[in-house]
Amino acid sequence: MPNYYQILGVSKNADRKQIRSAFRKLARQYHPDLNPGNDNAEVKFKEINEAYEVLSDDDNRTKYDKYGDNWKHADQIESRFGTGGSVFGRTYRAGAHSSSGPFSGFEDLLGGGRRRAARVGKLETAVEIELQEAYSGAERYVTISTDGNNRRIAVSIPPGVDSGSVVRITPGDGQELLLNVTVKPHERITRKGTSLSTEVDVPLEDVILGGEVDVQTMDKKVRVKIPPESQNGQRIRLKGQGMPKLGSKDSRGDLYVVVRPKMPKDITDEQRELIERFKSIRS
Repeated sequence: MPNYYQILGVSKNADRKQIRSAFRKLARQYHPDLNPGNDNAEVKFKEINEAYEVLSDDDNRTKYDKYGDNWKHADQIESRFGTGGSVFGRTYRAGAHSSSGPFSGFEDLLGGGRRRAARVGKLETAVEIELQEAYSGAERYVTISTDGNNRRIAVSIPPGVDSGSVVRITPGDGQELLLNVTVKPHERITRKGTSLSTEVDVPLEDVILGGEVDVQTMDKKVRVKIPPESQNGQRIRLKGQGMPKLGSKDSRGDLYVVVRPKMPKDITDEQRELIERFKSIRS
């Protein structure tokens, strides 16, 4: 059985802050969504979560420090042998039930001396997020039930997820939680993989002569040059302004600005005359 302190890389005297900091660093490093196809990372991630679940809880940590791998059986052990000392250190409280030594009945308690494997419970739930959250990453709180007790946990959703993505976490006690992600449609930006697309209205004169327009990307407003004689539906690529690639937030797709000429209304007699002149010249 692995040592929880060694898994998190902390000393046995580490405080809560040190344990939490070590967990967050390792969880980011070994998160399955950041290591697609890496089975070793997934196993490591489960070990990290299990270690944190124990060491971040004062009661569980006390039991683990005292009973090691058998910390889950602490209540049963103490009800049978007392709390005066360490069962595994071969000391026990005077008066504890013992007909043939301090370990009488201990094998029955642990199932014939063999640690029972925890049954893995796979829980699934759906989560819906905005495109902006899929772009920058998000956090959701999920309530899970363990042995009849409800527990609310925070779940980090990494940048780059798409509809159909599954975020896997192991909250402890042999459980695996699967979050089935759906990304809601955006009102003005469409997505295809890591590519984004948005339409922009461009005044007719700028479509013909060239000009500049403001375009709102996912995280900022940029000034985009419109080439002369642009056509309706023409796409202008903004490199690196698209969605982050899942598992590599520094790698991003592109944003495509789709030109939509904006026809003038309520034109003046002078403007009409200029357009008629333009038409006669073109013909």
